[in-house]
Amino acid sequence: MLRSSVVRTAAAPDGPTLDSLLHHYVDAGESLSCEPVAEGLLNHGYVLVTTHGRFFLKHHLDGDRTGIARQHRATRRLAALGLPVAPPLARADGRTVTVLDGRCYALHPWIEGEHLGGAALSHGQSRHLGALLGLVHTALEQVMAAGSAPRRTPCPQPSAEPARTFEMIDELLAMARGARPRTSFDELAEHRLRERRTLLALHAHRRPADPVAAATGWVHGDFHPLNVLYRGAEPAAIVDWDRLSVQPRAEEAVRAAAIFFVRPGGTLDLAKVAAYAGAYRSARGADAGELAAAVHRVWWERLNDFWMLTWRYRLGDLRTDPQFPAASALAVWWTREYEAVRDAFTG
Repeated sequence: MLRSSVVRTAAAPDGPTLDSLLHHYVDAGESLSCEPVAEGLLNHGYVLVTTHGRFFLKHHLDGDRTGIARQHRATRRLAALGLPVAPPLARADGRTVTVLDGRCYALHPWIEGEHLGGAALSHGQSRHLGALLGLVHTALEQVMAAGSAPRRTPCPQPSAEPARTFEMIDELLAMARGARPRTSFDELAEHRLRERRTLLALHAHRRPADPVAAATGWVHGDFHPLNVLYRGAEPAAIVDWDRLSVQPRAEEAVRAAAIFFVRPGGTLDLAKVAAYAGAYRSARGADAGELAAAVHRVWWERLNDFWMLTWRYRLGDLRTDPQFPAASALAVWWTREYEAVRDAFTG
């Protein structure tokens, strides 16, 4: 039987907590209201209104102070280079993280804007988006090489092993078939799992090699429409740097495009993908070979990935259910249109 949803609650910090927090800032004012914004999967965010204005308050759930400090240094340095980011505000003592009752908080300026998916972006905006991500990767290479942010040894994830994927498919199939009450989602999940098992059997020999170290570097780690705020036609801020890490750069570019430019039916707008990818290659200086390898690895990743079904059936968490129809269809369509997708990214 399907377990009850485990969606986290995001109750705002209480008055004493907010008073203690704001006490550390010179010009933040006194709290008037604090309300949750749309809840993220990694952290909790709140719109905090004070006597001196509006702010974004972030509660970092993992409490990794070293990682949070790394994110903050990176965004402050990126802002100094002119990139659209929203660095945290510094406290009176210069720190950017406040720990209260073991919880890590950061205060950011409030950025007015909206989230735009690929359907809302023109071809020109698609080019601009690709160029922006290329600049982010180039700038991260510069700012993360600075003395206080030492570069870590890249450890790219190995590509998925089909044998393990087949085991996961069997487990999820049993859960989908046994779900009560049975819904149209369960029927779709069962269909996609059986379909994917057939595709993997046909394409198991195409498992990609692991990426070369030369193609790795610091990346945002979660570049998608909900983490880019637009003001009018221009990006106003790239937010949520919690997954800042060393990874294959071109793979982030491909993953982002597969989220921005996926259509409801599970196809990609290849004309916009081509505009985006061409601008990314130019801004980053990436060649067609690097993008082709990234397309192959991300395609394989999608073919072997079932995280949305894992959330639903193992965790009872339904938040990603609306994304599943398009995402699951995309893996099938991408396999059928493999060459066309590769050509859109490589020019």
